[in-house]
Amino acid sequence: MCNMNISQISSGMIEQSGALQQIGIAMLGKQLDAATSDGAMIAASLASMPSPSLESMVNPSVGGNIDLRI
Repeated sequence: MCNMNISQISSGMIEQSGALQQIGIAMLGKQLDAATSDGAMIAASLASMPSPSLESMVNPSVGGNIDLRI
């Protein structure tokens, strides 16, 4: 009788671990989808930013200050 109970318990644990593994895989898949969409949004926002002009790359301090006299 004891052997039968142990085999039933072990088969139940195997089934449960298989179900937990499938749940874990599904959750990782959703996280991968979210990370992919976040990456696409970041790439799109970077692409929409204006690129610096050649002058600002050569002389980065030009245009950064305003001199006022009263």
